[in-house]
Amino acid sequence: MTKTVRVRFAPSPTGPLHIGGVRTALFNYLFAKKHNGTFVLRVEDTDQNRYVEGAEDYIVKALNWCNIPFDEGPGKNEKFGPYRQSERKHLYKQYADKLVASGNAYYAFDTSEDLDAHRKNHEAEGKTFIYNWHNRLKLSNSLSMSADELKAKLQSGDDYVIRYKSPQDQTLHLTDIIRGEMTIDTNVLDDKVLFKSDGMPTYHLANIVDDHLMEITHVIRGEEWLPSLALHYQLYDAFGWEKPEFAHLPLILKPTGKGKLSKRDGDKLGFPVFPLLWTDPETQEVSRGYKEDGYFPEAMVNFLAFLGWNPGTEQEIFTLEELTQAFELERVNKSGARFDPDKIKWFNHHYMQEQNNDELAELFKASRLELKDIDVNYVALVVGLVKERATFVNDLWDLSSFFFQSPKQYDEKSFAKIVNNDSRELMSELTQVLNNISDFTTENIQTEVKAWIGKKEVGFGKVMQPLRLALVGAMQGPDVFEIIFMIGKTQSVERIKNLIETV
Repeated sequence: MTKTVRVRFAPSPTGPLHIGGVRTALFNYLFAKKHNGTFVLRVEDTDQNRYVEGAEDYIVKALNWCNIPFDEGPGKNEKFGPYRQSERKHLYKQYADKLVASGNAYYAFDTSEDLDAHRKNHEAEGKTFIYNWHNRLKLSNSLSMSADELKAKLQSGDDYVIRYKSPQDQTLHLTDIIRGEMTIDTNVLDDKVLFKSDGMPTYHLANIVDDHLMEITHVIRGEEWLPSLALHYQLYDAFGWEKPEFAHLPLILKPTGKGKLSKRDGDKLGFPVFPLLWTDPETQEVSRGYKEDGYFPEAMVNFLAFLGWNPGTEQEIFTLEELTQAFELERVNKSGARFDPDKIKWFNHHYMQEQNNDELAELFKASRLELKDIDVNYVALVVGLVKERATFVNDLWDLSSFFFQSPKQYDEKSFAKIVNNDSRELMSELTQVLNNISDFTTENIQTEVKAWIGKKEVGFGKVMQPLRLALVGAMQGPDVFEIIFMIGKTQSVERIKNLIETV
C-alpha cells in the first residue's frame, strides 16, 4: 500500500462494549499492525441523550485487557484531536453550511408533528414515507420556499435541520473490500438529516468529516452500517474528498445461528457478551464479563479472530503477532458468524495450559480463603499437576482440594465397591511400607510400593484404587505417587488410616 494506513474504531459510549465491538476493534488493530499503520480510537458521543457515565472508560479498559490498545485517541498522541465528537462540535456546522452552499444539502423546517402526520397518512395507504426527491418540494424546506421566506425563518430563529439532497435517477457504484461491487438506485434513498436542530451533527456528517480530517484510509466497521455506505459515498463526492476504502464485517450470530447475538442470549444460555464486568450506573444491574469469568485475553482474541475470518489453513491457535501476519480483509466472510460458547472455552483450556504455573498459583491462591496460609510455591507445584484438566482458574479447587485438606467424605459408589475387609488389611500393611521409606521421593515411593505389591501377588488395582480413594476421596486426580509425595508421609498415612476406620 502506498499510503500510510490509518484505521479507526469509533464506538458510542452508550453502555458496555459488546464483544461484536471488540471484534471490530480487533480487525482494525490487526489490519493496522499488518501494514505498519495507526489504530485510532474516536469516541462518537454526539447523541448526548444516550450517553452513559463510565462507558468510555470501560471501552479503553476493555481494549487494553485484550492487548489491542489504540495508538491515537483521547489523552494519547492527540495528533488530530480532540478525539471525542462532543469536543469537536464547533467543526461540523461549517461543513454542513458548505454542503448547503454547494446545493448538496438544504434547510428543512418540518416539525416532528408534521412528519409524524405524513408517516401516518402513508401507513394508512399502505405506503412508506420517504423524505426525498419525490415529495421534498411539497414539504417545509429551503427548496420549496422563496429566498425571502427562507431568510425570514433563519432570522427569526426557527428550528431547522440540514438534510442531504439525494439525487434523482442516478446509479451509484459502491466498492467494499469484503462484499465486492454494489450498485444503488438513488431514487430509493431518503434525504438524511446531517445536522440536527440541537446544534449537533448526526452520525453521518460527523463520521465523514472526522474520517477525512483524521486522514483515515480504511473504514472497517460492522455490517449494520452497510445501508449508510451510499450516503457516505455521496458526501465524499459532494465535498470533493478522496474516499477511504470500506470493509463491512459480518454479523456475529446467536449460538443457534439465527439472528444477531444479544445480551439476552448470553443471560439465557449462561455466557457473557461483554469483555469486562459492567455495572449499570442507573439500575445497578451487573452484567458478567469474560475477564471476571476467568477467560484469558489471548483466548478471547483468538476466538474473536475466527468469527468471520479464516486464515485458509488448518491452524486454529494463533498468537497476536501470528494473527497480525496472517490477517487479510479479503479472507473475511460475507455471511454471519455463529457464536459458539463452547469454542471459546476450548481456546481458554488451551491458553490455561500455556500459563506460567507461578502466575496461576497467585491467581488461585487469591481466589480461595483456604489457601491464605499455604506457601505459594507449593500451590504452584499443585497447579502444575492438575491444570491439564482445568479450563478456568476456578476449576483448580475441585481438581486439587485434596492437596490442601483431607477428604471430608468418600464417593459413595466407589467406597461401596472398593472398601472391604481385604482392602482394609492391604491398606493397613501399606501404612507400614510407607513409614519404612526413608528417602521419601516420588520415585522411591513408587519403587517400594510396587515391589511390595509384587511380593503380595495381588492385582495392582486392589491396592491403588482404595489408596486413591483414601488420599482424594474419589477416583480422580493425578498420579497417586505424586499425591503421596506432595502431601507427605504423615498426612498420607493418616488418610489411609481414616479410610480403614470408616464404616
